[in-house]
This record gives sequence, C-alpha cells and structure tokens, in this order.
Amino acid sequence: MRTMLFLVGPIGPVKADPTALPGSDVINQLLNGLTFWAFLAAVVGMILGAAIWAVGHHSANYQQAANGRKGVVVSALAALLIGAAPALAGFFFNLGQGVK
Repeated sequence: MRTMLFLVGPIGPVKADPTALPGSDVINQLLNGLTFWAFLAAVVGMILGAAIWAVGHHSANYQQAANGRKGVVVSALAALLIGAAPALAGFFFNLGQGVK
C-alpha cells in the first residue's frame, strides 16, 4: 500500500470553481438563506439576553443578570463568526494552497 502512494504522484492545484458541478447556484442560495436565519437567531439572542440582563439588574438578581450578559456576549460572538465565516474559510483555503 505504501508503494501505491508514491506511484500516484502530485495531483496539482485544486481550484474552487462554483460552476464545476450542477446545482451550485442552488447550494449558494441555500447557504445565503441559512446565513440570514443564523444572523436573525443571533440578533434575537442578543435582544433576549439584553432583556434578561436588564430584568436581572433591576430586580437585584445577580445570577439572572449574569446569564443575560452571557447571552449577549455569546450571541455577539455568534454574529461575528457568522459574518466572518466566508472570509475565514477562504483565508484557510488559500493558506492550505500554499502548503507544498
């Protein structure tokens, strides 16, 4: 099995071509829709977290206020990752292309 790997040799550079397979436009549209819904979920999480934070603060309930803050921070980080996902994936793909 080890000798077979040496006989294959290098394949060459891989190019990300959105038109290479049929249905790529549908997959792109699906990803855009999922990104939109994920972003909406992050916004709703931030709003609910802020509301819980405010109620906890005004009722002197430290645990509820801390959970609200945690919800706001986690939702904000989720929104950051949702927005940065294409750039991060592209960065690491291009970084991987440079490996020889």
